[in-house]
Amino acid sequence: MSHDHHDDRPQLTAAQAAAVLDPPAGRNGGDLVVESLQGLGATTVFGLPGQHALGMFDALRRSSLRYVGLRVENNAGFAADAYGRITGEVAPLLLSTGPGALTSLAALQEAAAASAPVLAISSQIPTAGLGGGRHGYLHELRDQQASVRDIVKSVHTVRTASQIPSAIAAAWESALTAPHGPVWVEIPQDVLLAETTLPVVSAMDATPRELYPRPELTIAAAHLLSHAERPVIIAGGGVVRSDASGKLRALAEKIDAPVVTTFGGKGAFPWEHPLSLRSWLEDRHTTDFLEDADVLLVVGSGLGELSSNYHTFRPRGRVIQIEADAGKLESNHPALGIHSDAREALADLLEAVERREDAGAAERVRTVLEKVRVRIEAQELTLEQQVLAAVREALPDAAPSFWDMTILAYWAWSAFDARRPNTMHSAQGAGGLGYGFPAAIGAAAADPTKPVLAVSGDGGAMYSIAELATARQYDLPLTWLIVDDGGYGILREYMTGAFGETTGTELSRPDFVALAESFGVPAVRTTPESLAADLGKALAAPGPSVVVLPALLRMFEPTHL
Repeated sequence: MSHDHHDDRPQLTAAQAAAVLDPPAGRNGGDLVVESLQGLGATTVFGLPGQHALGMFDALRRSSLRYVGLRVENNAGFAADAYGRITGEVAPLLLSTGPGALTSLAALQEAAAASAPVLAISSQIPTAGLGGGRHGYLHELRDQQASVRDIVKSVHTVRTASQIPSAIAAAWESALTAPHGPVWVEIPQDVLLAETTLPVVSAMDATPRELYPRPELTIAAAHLLSHAERPVIIAGGGVVRSDASGKLRALAEKIDAPVVTTFGGKGAFPWEHPLSLRSWLEDRHTTDFLEDADVLLVVGSGLGELSSNYHTFRPRGRVIQIEADAGKLESNHPALGIHSDAREALADLLEAVERREDAGAAERVRTVLEKVRVRIEAQELTLEQQVLAAVREALPDAAPSFWDMTILAYWAWSAFDARRPNTMHSAQGAGGLGYGFPAAIGAAAADPTKPVLAVSGDGGAMYSIAELATARQYDLPLTWLIVDDGGYGILREYMTGAFGETTGTELSRPDFVALAESFGVPAVRTTPESLAADLGKALAAPGPSVVVLPALLRMFEPTHL
């Protein structure tokens, strides 16, 4: 049996080899955590300290890792999610036990739904207390992992110091294997605190496995697309996540196929392109057009509720679905299912399809967009369009934006030109409140050279007020637009429509300008007319800022009912 592959293994420098035999004193299990993260290439970690996790936090002091601490674990999870989306790199999230761990779960659900690579490293009660006995340790849960297992991609348990580097490496690889997602590592308090004489961790390797399409499926898909009469493409978040927008455009142009992007795929295809149907997915004219396609290529989307006009979409032609998450293949519609990373599958398809010319494709796209425009204009929603246009005008093309679950965001899903891939993000994966501002903190930490915009309603904003202190503490370049309509605006609409009256939607709220200023964050109250100027000024200024827009926005009429 040959062992020639030994040359590929990580090698140590002479200095590293010497250090192995004489590791520095005063290290503990926490040092093995931070050394593993550094060895894998991490530069920034998010989190919140807690009693059982102090070994990890003490070790941060001895490392070169940058720590961004938020005020609520769920917000720390949202920040890590955004960091992972913006960079495509793993975002470590350091958590305590019990309440601290559990408070992060809604954020991890969003990371799972949006395929964001978050590596949650949670502490645990001491090893002696594990195993389901009721010992009464502070923060004790009967089975902490059981609470996260339904949410994350994989769970990695540590019981001794020597298991730490391998567990973190395995979790890292899992987080970055397509589809990206959150993973969970759990380390008991005593293991983190115990002194270790193990050598300093170096030469870590956790290269994710590539997910390639099977060649016979590529040939079958290419044949269908090459000979289609009315091919159409739906581009989802997988195109953005795998950095495949260039390949998507090349394929669409080669076969003259119109492209619609899902809300998670915003920016995957140029908005003003002659083949761009934009992202009017909650529109019956778009749904009809998609149903009329004889071959529909769905890339990086599971065609879930929001991408299928609330499951009213009934394709009549052949569907080809490229999806990295095997569980989403054909989960909603029969298809030629191709389990692959979007980038790899599009690259292979691009080579395999024959050029197909269709002079009428761009005209058909224009017809659909005109029907959509007429439908919206008939509803006299000029304020909403004015506000969205003002945000677009003020926001630099390369600046990322993070949208909470709020009426302006629901408009933006359909009507906002993201201009660049991977710049517009929202909580539409899991749909929880409070995402926008803490996510913007994560993005600003990832790239402080660009301003970042967060958009919230007054209801969602109240989830995140504590993080004004974080934005100020780290002097991050982000602007928070709060649209204040006095309550949960969309729920007010839903309840009025369904029951004729509302319950629990009307909210007392603070003076957001005074509140922001009390944190040392400059703030301004604006109007729809002055929004573009005020927002532009805030985004251009260094450090954090808040812009408050008192406005009652309405949604356009749904077409799925």
